[in-house]
Amino acid sequence: MIPAAFEYYAPGSIREATALLTRLGEDAKVLSGGQSLIPMMKLRLASPPHVVDINGIPGLAYVREAEGFLLVGGLTRESELEESSLIRDQYPLLHDTCKVIADPLVRNLATVGGNLAHGDPANDHPATMLALGADVVVAGPSGERRIPLTSLFTGPFATALRPDEILVEVRIPRPRARSGGAYLKLERKVGDFATAAVAIQLTLDERGVCEHIGIGLTNVGLTPIKATQAEAALTGTRPDEGAIKHAAQLAAAASEPSADLRGSVEYKKDLVRVLTARALRRALARADGGR
Repeated sequence: MIPAAFEYYAPGSIREATALLTRLGEDAKVLSGGQSLIPMMKLRLASPPHVVDINGIPGLAYVREAEGFLLVGGLTRESELEESSLIRDQYPLLHDTCKVIADPLVRNLATVGGNLAHGDPANDHPATMLALGADVVVAGPSGERRIPLTSLFTGPFATALRPDEILVEVRIPRPRARSGGAYLKLERKVGDFATAAVAIQLTLDERGVCEHIGIGLTNVGLTPIKATQAEAALTGTRPDEGAIKHAAQLAAAASEPSADLRGSVEYKKDLVRVLTARALRRALARADGGR
């Protein structure tokens, strides 16, 4: 199908873009990678009267470390993350995630900022960023502000971004020594949304005790889920097999999936349990120096 008619804008700066969004209000949609918005427009699931294309704004695509954080620009393409040696070597959870987003054609266009700003609970980055303890920086007419990932998602396809704001950066704390992460996803076919997926990021002390852990769940609720009870159960413990199984059960209990063509509620909850246990084992192996 062909999208409904709309007015197209191509601002050259953040200030110009936010001024446009302020003037146009909720009738405007931001075009970043376009891999969600354009298909929705073609299917007439979305018919915004105004589209503000931010791809011409310079300086919003980068991957670098500074002041103890990994900084990822909002217009950074998924393929750039996938190909980054810094991400591959130092941020295995993030590397796991970008490898399984859709397919290579999509990853060449899709952006990290757009993935998060879209607010789709089936997207892969939200759970990963919850596990990593990330913040996002958003720019509006009054300047910039930071939003923790735990406060970003307010409902299905809804975020804490205001209509006149743009997500310009993701800030991820640099992992300490003896940290490891993993993302495991089950999909019906390559490129599909997850039936369920689990993101784990953890840090061990010199005794093998879990100092910190983040667990995020994909596509098993109306928003991405942070499995806080499972995190609490592992924090301060040596994660042996019994602790892993207990945490996996708590993560499954935290999930709130709906039945659909991908499976029943019971199946998806059990899938969360299995994937959590497997992701924990992989993250632990990586924290101990394995890959």
